[in-house]
Amino acid sequence: MPEVANYHQELNNRISLIVEKLIKGNSLYQTKLNQQEIIKMLTELFGQLSPEEMRAITDYELTRRIDKVLILEAVSGTLNDLTPEQIKMYDEAVKRK
Repeated sequence: MPEVANYHQELNNRISLIVEKLIKGNSLYQTKLNQQEIIKMLTELFGQLSPEEMRAITDYELTRRIDKVLILEAVSGTLNDLTPEQIKMYDEAVKRK
């Protein structure tokens, strides 16, 4: 069982470093995301992979994947922040495309 705890800590550390760097460099992430919640969610998500699969993912690729999740998380609540007038303008703009 200690291997599992060690691996979980290794995974958490690896993800934390990437998330901290990405959030530090993006004001949208800083405004919209709770860093600790994101790290917990990503650790659970990537923890579904085997240690071998996870270790095979390069830092570059892991950063790319995490950034995509952060974008989704940051933008997903954005439409909820709009006023009814802004939503109407958004809907009209989408219809025109």
